[in-house]
Amino acid sequence: MEDFTNQLQNIIQSSPAFSNKVVLSLGIIFVIWLIRYLAVRSVNKHIPEAKDQYKWRKNLTYISVFIGFLVVGRIWFEGLQSLATFLGLLSAGLAIALKDPISDLAGWLFILWRKPFEVGDRIQVGDTKGDVIDLRIFKFTVLEIGNWVRSDQSTGRVVHVPNHLIFSDALANYTSDFDFIWNELEVLVTFESDWDKAKQILQQIADEHLEEFIEKADRQVRRAQKAYLIYYRHLTPIVYTDVQDSGICLTIRHLANPRNRRGISQAIWENILRAFEEHDDIELAYPTMRIYRDP
Repeated sequence: MEDFTNQLQNIIQSSPAFSNKVVLSLGIIFVIWLIRYLAVRSVNKHIPEAKDQYKWRKNLTYISVFIGFLVVGRIWFEGLQSLATFLGLLSAGLAIALKDPISDLAGWLFILWRKPFEVGDRIQVGDTKGDVIDLRIFKFTVLEIGNWVRSDQSTGRVVHVPNHLIFSDALANYTSDFDFIWNELEVLVTFESDWDKAKQILQQIADEHLEEFIEKADRQVRRAQKAYLIYYRHLTPIVYTDVQDSGICLTIRHLANPRNRRGISQAIWENILRAFEEHDDIELAYPTMRIYRDP
């Protein structure tokens, strides 16, 4: 440690220009950090929403790092004729040596510009589904749903996804511009059942559970039509009839919030089971084998 201190003192004494650059760089870094610190305190004080505070903190950090890089780089590379020359050489070297990180950076800029998703949205990129909980320069982070857990519920895993995948994989957003998705529940009854009565019961149950979603969904569709070619003829729940090998399939098609789809399905199924118990002429079907003997 003593030898290192002596060598450092010799460098400072023999190269005052180097010492000035070090002191000036540290001073600039401290000033930028102080400005960011005061700005973050002001944001936390005047903006109550945690989500908005998070966005401001992230943006202030990126801006501070970018400004610090430019100013400090200008000090240490003042021998170059212009800042454009310095940035040109730097970008050329990075493009050759860091292809994937550069692609991640381009993906990050695309996400900020076009906003295919934001923090808090539920998305799927390739085979990865989850709620976006963080967005950074080289990757974004999702809290995974699905996989071995049914009905789009959380697995508890945090998945880090490189930003460049948004250019190569399909991106699905569950909650952008329209907070509802279409869901279907298949109810299979036997051929001997009174399927017409069963269909009326299912329609009544669906209307009771999903009435509150219709008005909200209609407003959101009207808003989304300003940006996309979206057209839905009916937003109310409807029951379709189909015939399968094991019985008559009655399918309830309805709108549901992506985050409580399982809860809505459970409530509807419980009402269906209770209602069918009261009718002896309606029975649920399942795969069976029938043998007929011809005497």
